[in-house]
Amino acid sequence: MTRRFKPGRNALIIVSLLFLASGALRLGSGVGQALASQTETPLEMTGDETPLVCPEPPAALAAALLAREEKVVADEVALAERLAALALAEAAIDKRLVELQAAEDALAATLAIADQAAEQDLARLTSVYETMKPKDAAALFETMAPAFAAGFVGRMQPQAAAAILAGLPPETAYQISLVLAGRNAEAPTE
Repeated sequence: MTRRFKPGRNALIIVSLLFLASGALRLGSGVGQALASQTETPLEMTGDETPLVCPEPPAALAAALLAREEKVVADEVALAERLAALALAEAAIDKRLVELQAAEDALAATLAIADQAAEQDLARLTSVYETMKPKDAAALFETMAPAFAAGFVGRMQPQAAAAILAGLPPETAYQISLVLAGRNAEAPTE
């Protein structure tokens, strides 16, 4: 069995060995410095020496830091005030929305009552016109505007409406019929 030469594999092994050698050199140089610093004895404090004290920061730096701290505190106070004002405004808006919803509901109820009353009035009046003699009702419908009269004719029973239209002059009956026929002409078919 003969082994075939693989150029890519040998190159990979060589590069890996170079990385390992580089890592060992770096590790070795750091170990020497660490060992050298270990051999030195630390300074021991004797009773007559004073401890080291950090120097005072420069006055300009201290003043700048104090000014910055005051500004941050002032900004925090202003932000807290804004948040409180926003919370109050939000509460007022929520209260106002509840009031507006209640007013809208009351208005809708009032309109429903008014619509129901108007519907009852129209139904009662239509019933009155239906029970009238066709000749008397026709005389009354002749004085009405065609659109107004068509509203009542459209609500009546077909026999009563036919008797009233028959008693009207042809022009008036035609105008009322046009209004009735055109009422739903523009309604969507789909």
